[in-house]
Amino acid sequence: MKALWAFALAACAGAASAQAPCPRGWEIGQAEMLGSWSAEFEGGGPVGTLVLRKHEEYAGSLSGHLDRGGQRRQVAGDMDEGEFTLEDSVDGQRISGTWLGEAVDGSCGREVRGTWSVDGAGKDARSFVLRKQ
Repeated sequence: MKALWAFALAACAGAASAQAPCPRGWEIGQAEMLGSWSAEFEGGGPVGTLVLRKHEEYAGSLSGHLDRGGQRRQVAGDMDEGEFTLEDSVDGQRISGTWLGEAVDGSCGREVRGTWSVDGAGKDARSFVLRKQ
């Protein structure tokens, strides 16, 4: 009887976790951003692969790299309440590009859309899409 009861509890717990609701865009934070992402400019094809991990120095922040056109750029940024901010750097010293966007509602934290610009100055601004791999 105890084994049957334990089995029934385990089955209920499994069913509850399998039906967890998809978080809304504003609920997306650092944890959902960790891992590999494909990056592309809208209408312009693939940009590269973005790999994000927890920042070693700043709790709640992100760091990693962007492999773009045979070049590896360092990145650092944040995802706070669905608002995405990321800076990339070719030399690790100066900002080469700024990514500003939002988690897409209904994507369960698997898509971010926004605008990338050179040096964060709004120059050469282009729309981007990030999709979790």
